[in-house]
Amino acid sequence: MVQLRVLPESVEVDLNNLKKTISEKIGNLCKINEVKEDEIGFGLSALMFSVIIPDEEGKIDAVENAISSIKDVSQVDTRDITLI
Repeated sequence: MVQLRVLPESVEVDLNNLKKTISEKIGNLCKINEVKEDEIGFGLSALMFSVIIPDEEGKIDAVENAISSIKDVSQVDTRDITLI
């Protein structure tokens, strides 16, 4: 299981639409376990995705790259990786 933090480009980005777009984009690469909003400050919130990714070389990078390629995404960070 991998926890990813996704930062939107600005506070004007609709997080519900962004969450839906990301879920559609990575749905074939991994299983989405949970998505939460994490308030950062100054009106900006991040999306925290808990996803189950097969333990194969390059899979985490593929998921991060897929998310990074989405229009309103500023940054993607891997926060935690655990084996389940």
